[in-house]
Amino acid sequence: MFRPGRRMMRRRMLRRTVGVAATTAVVVGTAGAVSHHQQERYAGQDAAAQQQAQMQDLQQQEAMQQQIEQMQQQQAAAAPAPVPAAAPAAAPAAGTDLTVQLSQLAQLHASGVLSDQEFTEAKQKVLEGG
Repeated sequence: MFRPGRRMMRRRMLRRTVGVAATTAVVVGTAGAVSHHQQERYAGQDAAAQQQAQMQDLQQQEAMQQQIEQMQQQQAAAAPAPVPAAAPAAAPAAGTDLTVQLSQLAQLHASGVLSDQEFTEAKQKVLEGG
């Protein structure tokens, strides 16, 4: 029976240690590469999900804006037309004031521009509101 010597045993242990170290290095390197690939993949998925969420938000905002515009159009169509305010009858303009017109006619009559008949007819028109 052959018993290996100490030297041979040490060589075998060294080879095993080197083999285990090499195997460990390969496993660690592969794991690192796989991890990096997965991180890039997840980052890409996150970016795509964010972009999709932003697009959905934008579409919702546009839909809401369209609904608001439709409601405004419906309200505008249903609302009665505004009635213009009537001019107050108690406060006539200065040019149409009765006393001003009558005094102008009196001045024209006094200066001789209007005859008695013309003055009477013009005065009657002013008093009738025409």
